[in-house]
Amino acid sequence: MTAALPPLRQIPISEAARLTPPKLRIKTDDDVACWRDTRGYHDYGLFLRRLNESVVGYFLPYSSPSMTQATTSILSMLDKLDSWINEIPPLPTPQRFGNLAFRTWGKKLEDNVDSLLTSLLPSEFAASIPLISPYLVTSFGSFTRMDYGTGHETSFALFLLCLTLIRFFEPLPEQERDLVLVVFLRYLRLCWRLQDVYRLEPAGSHGVWGLDDYSFLSYIFGSAQLRESDISVTTILRRPLPPTNLYFLSISRIHEVKTGPFHEHSSQLYNIATGVPRWAKVNSGLFKMYEAEVLGKRVVVQHIPLGGLMEWDITSSDPMKPDRRTHALAEAVQAPWATPAAVQSSFPSSLVSSSSASGSTRFPSSSMPAMAPTAAPWVTTSPSPSHESSLVERRVPGPIVPASMPLGPAANTTLRPMAIPRTDSKNQPMNAVLWLRGH
Repeated sequence: MTAALPPLRQIPISEAARLTPPKLRIKTDDDVACWRDTRGYHDYGLFLRRLNESVVGYFLPYSSPSMTQATTSILSMLDKLDSWINEIPPLPTPQRFGNLAFRTWGKKLEDNVDSLLTSLLPSEFAASIPLISPYLVTSFGSFTRMDYGTGHETSFALFLLCLTLIRFFEPLPEQERDLVLVVFLRYLRLCWRLQDVYRLEPAGSHGVWGLDDYSFLSYIFGSAQLRESDISVTTILRRPLPPTNLYFLSISRIHEVKTGPFHEHSSQLYNIATGVPRWAKVNSGLFKMYEAEVLGKRVVVQHIPLGGLMEWDITSSDPMKPDRRTHALAEAVQAPWATPAAVQSSFPSSLVSSSSASGSTRFPSSSMPAMAPTAAPWVTTSPSPSHESSLVERRVPGPIVPASMPLGPAANTTLRPMAIPRTDSKNQPMNAVLWLRGH
């Protein structure tokens, strides 16, 4: 339960006023690894866990017994953004994806974000607006590429986290439940309308091998709602589904926008339904999958601004701050495919190429980092001279920690790899069940 989790820290407004606005910081895979060691990343992990635990056993439609003025205000803001869609109709253009009117909608958001937040926040929070506005702007898609994906959904969750860190929202179970079952649900419906009206392209879609073209958090929160229920996981295969939780709503949304057999266009969700027996396992496994496939992918998180309230406490001169380092057992047992040779052999030859810039072997972005099979990456070794400088700073911090385990930088969670290959030794695609079964 939420009461068993550590409290979310508070950042006083007086301190926030001295912070610099967030900016794009992730440019390389090493930057992703650095981010996983920051305080902001751990704040986000704890925030998601608290939201997750707050909705266990609560279903839709949900009527908040004590909705706060803060919740009412943010719903009004989302309603206003929705009304802009009526004011900016789609243009009669022939493109399959991306109606140019979406750029007009986005430009209006960029021009009015400060006034929106001024109306949302009491005057004493005014100093935080430059620290929060970048997350709101990036929450609804890319206005350049005219697409939407899990990175934009993550931006909105970070927006809610920032508002909680400064205590516009209080980290109490009742308010956290409202954030999921009232605020996030309203945001989700707004994004669905944006996708339909402006025909937004999925950002970085994995096709049939992805969980969902656009969303991920709705499945995490929805599986939490069902975690202690007697409803079978296979229920999602029977239509129509009742709109009683975010998981069922997301499945129903897929049926609205896709045609054909479910097991063909949504194979990952089908594999979960047929291969994972309990919602508790679905919920814990989706957290692992979210961290690896969303937060651990540079192409997803490189467009998310970081810093400010989302503390980026890594300096170029000291990328491995001791107080942020996650300690592991030096003799940890790794998966049999964790050696570089095994990783390379697990990919089809067509997916392995040589980098023209460095001459090194290049793998798909989901491959395991090449490292020794018997030692944690920060354990002192004797690297070859050509790689010594790069290995000094290499590390793979642990995942967002399950609720039953200690949270924070000292949690011993590095026994699970950060990612798995998308193909097995027979070059067959791997599926989400591997995540939910703990590989």
